[in-house]
Amino acid sequence: MKEYRTYTCGELREKHVGEKIKLAGWIETIRDLGGVIFIDLRDQYGITQVVASGNEKLVDEVSRIPIESTVSFEGTVRLRDEETVNRNIETGTVELFIESYEILGKRTKMLPFDIQSSRDVREDLRLQYRYLDLRNPKCRDNIILRAKVIQFLRNEMIKRGFLEVQTPILTSSSPEGARDYLVPSRIYPGKFYALPQAPQQFKQLLMVSGIDKYFQIAPCFRDEDARADRSPGEFYQLDMEMAFANQEDVFSVMEEVLYNTFKEFSDKKIAEYPFPRIPYKEALLKYGTDKPDLRNPLIIQDVTDIFERVDLKVFKNKIVRIISVKDGALQTRTLFEGMTDYAINECKAKGLAWLKVNEDRTLQGPIAKFIGDKEREEMLTRTNTNAGDAIFFIAEHEGIVEKLAGEIRAELGRRLGLIDENVFKFCWIVDFPMYERVDNGKIEFGHNPFSMPQGGLEALNTKNPLDILAYQYDIVCNGIELSSGAVRNHDPEIMIKAFEIAGYSKEVIDKKFSALFNAFQYGAPPHAGIAPGVDRMIMLLTGEESIREVCAFPMNSKAQDLLMGAPGEVTKKQLDEIHIKVDKK
Repeated sequence: MKEYRTYTCGELREKHVGEKIKLAGWIETIRDLGGVIFIDLRDQYGITQVVASGNEKLVDEVSRIPIESTVSFEGTVRLRDEETVNRNIETGTVELFIESYEILGKRTKMLPFDIQSSRDVREDLRLQYRYLDLRNPKCRDNIILRAKVIQFLRNEMIKRGFLEVQTPILTSSSPEGARDYLVPSRIYPGKFYALPQAPQQFKQLLMVSGIDKYFQIAPCFRDEDARADRSPGEFYQLDMEMAFANQEDVFSVMEEVLYNTFKEFSDKKIAEYPFPRIPYKEALLKYGTDKPDLRNPLIIQDVTDIFERVDLKVFKNKIVRIISVKDGALQTRTLFEGMTDYAINECKAKGLAWLKVNEDRTLQGPIAKFIGDKEREEMLTRTNTNAGDAIFFIAEHEGIVEKLAGEIRAELGRRLGLIDENVFKFCWIVDFPMYERVDNGKIEFGHNPFSMPQGGLEALNTKNPLDILAYQYDIVCNGIELSSGAVRNHDPEIMIKAFEIAGYSKEVIDKKFSALFNAFQYGAPPHAGIAPGVDRMIMLLTGEESIREVCAFPMNSKAQDLLMGAPGEVTKKQLDEIHIKVDKK
């Protein structure tokens, strides 16, 4: 017989009745029924009921074992009495009648919280005692699911001929948008390594080296503030790149992998692929965001030209967007007043105009008297708004109106119960602008500077930079961006011109991205890739609202590891070895 256990706590069935065995695990509960002790013994695999009776000394000793201690019990498997069968657990028809036991790890400290209700405890306390928090079944199941998803993703990529390659963790600092985590060099005073924000340059170098299809479950490090869907410090991506590939090649692989993964690990409906391709400008117009939640059926529509003819001061010289809500006129004033309060207090809007459409197609509401018959009919017809519907108006300047309309659309969807929580809907956002004009009037890259411009060198030489689109794309699921990707700019001549338009000289490229720029001069293949966030995938699959719930040992929202005490101070000797002096202000 094995030293600690013969079976796990999730294995015993009726076929094991009569066997003399050992079980080991944590004591979850102890129930003393006067001479008979019932124990729920738990491990990663399940729970088994353990029973002690008849032996007064054994019963007394077992009843005193602190819960959450680890114990090995030896005894005989027997059937439970019919009235005590527990259909909620897989071992619920049997129990272990114990003859002896051994305490393997006795709990000697007071528990900081109840394990079974740890999810109700404040987060910082949970993270300080994360090893106890992970004993909670929900927390444990999230980590088990994470492991299974990563294994599934790995197998899906290998099946498609992708080669798993690990790229360096210590690398050079690179201006990729976020702050780097820097690592000082002991050997080279005053010089620093950086933790990679992503394996972006390495995976492109692999394409130049002749690797045809690469992937890895890649750790990425960015010194960014935390959000509900973003961990501070580190996160993981399904990083992939393909040589001799275009945008559609990436889409065809990733759609299958994502669809299969979500189908494997969720009972929800998964919208079939190919996923919708939505141009960036269309996404901003129709959904008010480049991360649209397609479960919400509401669509934003532009009526600016109509309201240029309407004498309404609050709409004057503004872009006017409307959201038409089917049967919205039947809603009570609570909706309209509540949405107005939301727009003012949460979205910082100046107000929110609305109208109801009567049975005779006349309008009812605060601004109805300002709208003429011709403009009314044109608006209703264009937006397919009918009697009994309601209209919400968003009027603002460009750059503001999109975000505001998107927030109103999302809130209306929530308040009206329009969002189907039982489906995953994916979409691609495509055709991102290659450039944008920033506040000082300068032309800058709108997204990834290494994306291939649509139209190549000719577009760069002949088009207005603000009209040039990039082969840049995002994959979005239920309003959450899983990843950005791009067809890469592998041509040095196109790269030099692309950076020149944004005000960067060839010398800047050579200095900041020397490895990549030099490599492309030795015969680079066209290549494209993407890197969906593993943490966000699992967050969606579990239905968790915080990404920290799907990471084993996350930092808190202030980028602190409360369990290990990081960041922490180090000794002067350690600082001297890496040639660092700390100036505490």
